[in-house]
Amino acid sequence: MKRNNAKHMCDFLDGTGLRRHISGTSWRPLKKRTATTALIFLLLLLIFFVAALVSAGWIDAFIFSGATTTTNRSTPKRPEFPLQCTKGINVTQGCPRTYPTRLDPTNPSRPSNLTCPSYFRWIHEDLRPWKETGITRDMIERARRTAHFRLLIVDGKAYIEKYRESIQTRDMFTLWGILQLLRVYPSRLPDLELMFDCDDRPVVRSKDFRSPNASPPPLFRYCADEESLDIVFPDWSFWGWAETNIKPWGSLLQSIKDGNKRTKWEDRVPYAYWKGNPNVAPTRMDLLKCNVSDKNDWNTRLYIQNWEQESKQGYKDSNLENQCKHRYKIYIEGWAWSVSEKYIMACDAMTLYVRPRYYDFFMRGMEPLQHFWPIRDNSKCTSLKFAVEWGNNHKDKAKAIGEAASNFIQEDLKMDYVYDYMFHVLNEYAKLLKFKPTIPPNAVDLCSEKMACPATGTWKKFMVESMVEHPTDELPCTLPPPYDPPALHDFLERRANSTRQVETWENEYWQSIEKKKKTIVL
Repeated sequence: MKRNNAKHMCDFLDGTGLRRHISGTSWRPLKKRTATTALIFLLLLLIFFVAALVSAGWIDAFIFSGATTTTNRSTPKRPEFPLQCTKGINVTQGCPRTYPTRLDPTNPSRPSNLTCPSYFRWIHEDLRPWKETGITRDMIERARRTAHFRLLIVDGKAYIEKYRESIQTRDMFTLWGILQLLRVYPSRLPDLELMFDCDDRPVVRSKDFRSPNASPPPLFRYCADEESLDIVFPDWSFWGWAETNIKPWGSLLQSIKDGNKRTKWEDRVPYAYWKGNPNVAPTRMDLLKCNVSDKNDWNTRLYIQNWEQESKQGYKDSNLENQCKHRYKIYIEGWAWSVSEKYIMACDAMTLYVRPRYYDFFMRGMEPLQHFWPIRDNSKCTSLKFAVEWGNNHKDKAKAIGEAASNFIQEDLKMDYVYDYMFHVLNEYAKLLKFKPTIPPNAVDLCSEKMACPATGTWKKFMVESMVEHPTDELPCTLPPPYDPPALHDFLERRANSTRQVETWENEYWQSIEKKKKTIVL
């Protein structure tokens, strides 16, 4: 069993001594002399025997003195690194010098042979374009065109060169997450340098780099698709989405888990639920056509999310842990992939997954009919109608699909694994560098204090809530090997076959409906 999520990382317990007290015992004098003599002899014999054991080190002499002792096997106290904010007016916040430069766990509580979840294998695929050539400085410089910032890690410390503003505070919380990684595993990462793009859609098109000597620019971002070479990385919302009041993932995950228990799956609303902003993409506007109306009931209940109005009302209707009341929940992309994906799949509901174009870092480990139900993008309404009908007629199977997805999210996407994924993708990336990273003149050092101390409001609240207070005493999970070509082909074919199976069932369902209509007419 893997360790608990990031909220509980600071719950290491100090070793405690075992107090041992031996109280005296009153004895009444024996009336008979012979009995007294015998008792004295036995007591002397016992004292001699105990003294011999103490001398041999088998018994702690302090036990008999009534003193308190602490066992020498007590767990040593882990070093903690709380925020050290500089107080005063017009005082520049600096980075403390107390951060560890190296901290190797002694007697780690988790074996190093614990294998990471299956989706970690895609790290090898994402970095495959540079496996033969390596990554040169020129390649990285060519990724600067759309990057929001350059990140360097040198001697265990982070340095940043910022180029442009991101949407909202995506860049801020992405960097905050990387700083927390360095607190989890101080000085474990080798020196590295990379470019990061915080926008939605991938930009490194694979068709532009098909020649044998092609050298695509390595660019990190939150999602990619089958036609791009962007390197996927956990998105900012794992440390909180302040603009929408969505809490950091470590605490929110537990809240959703608790929310799931409020209503049994069988007692939930037997329709497909979606709530979001439809204005970000045509596919979402198309989804709204599937809402219940006087003419049609497609087994859906769709709601428009107005974030501006929610902000004015204190987000009282936007608590994600209160949105797990339906048997089915719909996931549909926005302008690209949507951060709502993990929240929806954590709900114990069967996720109706509208055919996507983009993928994030963990979704490639999930499969149709095991973790979600695939929905056609070009015929959403009929596809959703059938999915809900199937689920309500196969309740046990529909419930199992929802639970499998929720278990995947709760176990394989807890913050420990998010940090391990970050560690491994950066570590494998660093191995490909063909140069030694050096700090550029315009780069500034970055630490948790520089980000959290001057922050205010929800931004500071989420940073403090998601901050890692001390390094872990556990090793990262072991990165599984890459797919060999036949295994990768079989995996992708299995996913495709599952989707085709659902489409076949769906076609048969609607054909039967049409036959019934014709029979009624005749």
